[in-house]
Amino acid sequence: MKINHFWIGVIVLLTLSLFPGSAWAQQLDPSLQDLIQKGLDKSHTVNVYDLDVEKAQVDQKLAKSVFLPKVTLNGSYTRLNDDITFDDDTKNLLMATQKLLIKEAAGIPFNAPFPENIPLQQPNNLQDKNILKSSVDLDWVLFSGLEATNALRAAKHKEASMNFAGLAEKDRTVIKIIETYDKLALINASEKVLSASEEYLTEQEFFVKKAIENGLATPISRKKIELAKQQLSAKQLEFSHNKTLLIEVLHQLTGEEKENLKLLQPELSSILVNTPENSEKRNEIKALEEAEKATDFKAKMERSKFIPKVALKGHYEFLEEDLSLFDPQWYVGVGIRWNIFDGDQSRLKSLQSKLESKKYREQIEEAEEMIALSQIKAQLNYEAALQHTEIAKKEIELAEATYEMVDKQYRNDLTSINEVLDSLKDLEKAKFQLQQSFFDQRRATTALLHAKGLLNY
Repeated sequence: MKINHFWIGVIVLLTLSLFPGSAWAQQLDPSLQDLIQKGLDKSHTVNVYDLDVEKAQVDQKLAKSVFLPKVTLNGSYTRLNDDITFDDDTKNLLMATQKLLIKEAAGIPFNAPFPENIPLQQPNNLQDKNILKSSVDLDWVLFSGLEATNALRAAKHKEASMNFAGLAEKDRTVIKIIETYDKLALINASEKVLSASEEYLTEQEFFVKKAIENGLATPISRKKIELAKQQLSAKQLEFSHNKTLLIEVLHQLTGEEKENLKLLQPELSSILVNTPENSEKRNEIKALEEAEKATDFKAKMERSKFIPKVALKGHYEFLEEDLSLFDPQWYVGVGIRWNIFDGDQSRLKSLQSKLESKKYREQIEEAEEMIALSQIKAQLNYEAALQHTEIAKKEIELAEATYEMVDKQYRNDLTSINEVLDSLKDLEKAKFQLQQSFFDQRRATTALLHAKGLLNY
């Protein structure tokens, strides 16, 4: 058994040192873990970031779709005021040429008259007045001048930025829920302290009543106890109001039914973590870095508009009979488009993206400085909170011993009721202080893990 206990201790220490965030999460109440999960599912801000991620994914698909062929089906009917034909001189020329060809084919001399019994074909119209067309067009970008490629990379980094921003928002949501839950636990602990004080006062009231009956105390002592009980009731009412408000806040954060939240009995206890000296990069920093990369590729995308673009074009007419004499039934071609000058718009848009990238760089440096400071502050607060908890425990021991001593002195008529009530208030205050120290310690632990980027949930 000793060996088992030893290895269990080793495993716990390794877990605390290697996985401080996971070890911290395992120390949370199951009810709190359930509320955190519901809060993450309900958070509107988190859901907005998730939608932004999906939007960035759609942007990537749009960038890729540039290289997919575009096929278009066309259909139209047009009626002209008249057929489009050759002019009279051209018609006469065509008819004369037709006669010459027929003579030559029939072996008729050139100067001989054209036989009347041979029919002639009238020249076709250049375009009939009734035009029915049905066709298909093919447009296929073969090379976008790297514009689509840079747009795709920008969208990927934007997606990553939104992902990290969403994780940062989840951390903030978790902290809010934990703090509210711990406040509710502090209220419950305070109510227990007040209940214990009420029992003490009831016991003192009974003793004073007997003392008055035996002429060992005055009615003033009883009035002092009654005043103390009224003050205690006022505190109980204040805590009840605070509890109602905290339940409303938890309901808003998690969507959990209020009736279920009223049944919760959270308790405060110490949470110990062993954080490494080297911290993880915060999600806020990662989000800004990815946003910076996205704007860099956006700037490249704007500059790449000056690179020539190559595309394939195809066309096919389904209805050949309504085509004019000059219209082809189909064609295929490859073209190039080179934007030489666009009124300086691309350069200015690229400059805007560069400036935005520099803005993100400034925000990153500022955030890193603030996070470094917050880590030092959080570490100091955590160490102070641990010390305050130990002091609060010692204060309770002293306050309990003092109250027992003063109570015995009062029962032996060696002190006044004021001393008893004062010592009772000191005991009540010491118990409050212990619960407050637990609350502060849990907040300091959460803040330390968050500052070091270890608030993994």
